[in-house]
Amino acid sequence: PTRGSSDLINMVQRCNNAGVMVVADLVINHMSGRGASGSGTGGSGFNGGNQDYPGVPFSSWDFHQPYCEIQNYQNPTEVRNCYLVSLNDLDGGKDYVRGKIADYINDLVNIGVKGFRVDASKHMWPGDLEAIQGRVSGDPFFVHEVIDNGGEPIKTSEYYGVGKVTEFRSCTWVGSCINNNDFEGLRNFGNGLSDGLHAVVFTDNHDNQRGHGGGASNVLTYKDDYKYKLGVGFMLAQPYGFKRIMSSYDFYDTDQGPPGSQPNSINQGACGNGWICEHRWSSIMNMAQFANAVAGTGMENWQNFGNSLGFSRGNKGFFAMGDLNNVEFYTGMPDGDYCDIIHECKQVIHVSGGKARFNKAEANDPIVAICVGC
Repeated sequence: PTRGSSDLINMVQRCNNAGVMVVADLVINHMSGRGASGSGTGGSGFNGGNQDYPGVPFSSWDFHQPYCEIQNYQNPTEVRNCYLVSLNDLDGGKDYVRGKIADYINDLVNIGVKGFRVDASKHMWPGDLEAIQGRVSGDPFFVHEVIDNGGEPIKTSEYYGVGKVTEFRSCTWVGSCINNNDFEGLRNFGNGLSDGLHAVVFTDNHDNQRGHGGGASNVLTYKDDYKYKLGVGFMLAQPYGFKRIMSSYDFYDTDQGPPGSQPNSINQGACGNGWICEHRWSSIMNMAQFANAVAGTGMENWQNFGNSLGFSRGNKGFFAMGDLNNVEFYTGMPDGDYCDIIHECKQVIHVSGGKARFNKAEANDPIVAICVGC
């Protein structure tokens, strides 16, 4: 074990003790680039040219042979057996490779990691992933990165048997509607996409906020914070999918690494030091409370007034967004006074006869949310 592994173990245990579950990013489709060689972060040497990774160990026996680059994304065999941007591609059909990957995952499970986001699952056979996960202890959460934009033969549905899947079309759907001020286009959000029990939805991720990866057009990011709050607010308010939020650092160059200094501590408010920390924004953090409070209810009482949109989640919560300037909505909520949770009760929403008037609590926060018991 290296110093880094003891730091990781300590972090995971501290998070678990605080009720925060750690989901680790697994890169198991490939190793280094073919031309790369050097030392890994754990200190072991490797040679990508002859596929020698003694720290595992992996050798040329453990990779797809002969070498081929992915050229045709309409050919699923090529996508899964050839090499993605020249990265040495592990052969997940081999029992030894499956065992090594499962051992690695079990090490993480044993230190307390509760779930895994699996990178590049589209480039692995679902049957190989099923075989690997079948050797994993317990029942950790799995979400597989499968970029399905509708134009290729590989579909997210092929991976439902191994966990949840990334639904990249959620980014472009929400982004295009908000960029075009078309709230009505959000009405049937999720229809025709991955099954809602398996879909992981998000407004942006580390790739497409930089213009990389699946569905990078129309993606909303922190760089336009007003529109971003609309997008994330809607995503958390509506019922489709399992929601994931982004927490970023500021960048101007798409290959830029993270800042060298730590973000400010939570009790100092804004992150600072080059960190964005969208998860601390009250309009995002408090919408997570809303999403949990209304779980299991459908979307009802849809009211689109062009520049403003409102809908209820059953009779447990009501969400409004847009140009909220004394806009009246029918909320479907029991009569009474409700705290606008976006700004910690800075304003109270009075529901009478099921109706209420809504205003933005602050000029740059275009959403209001109320819920029973919040």
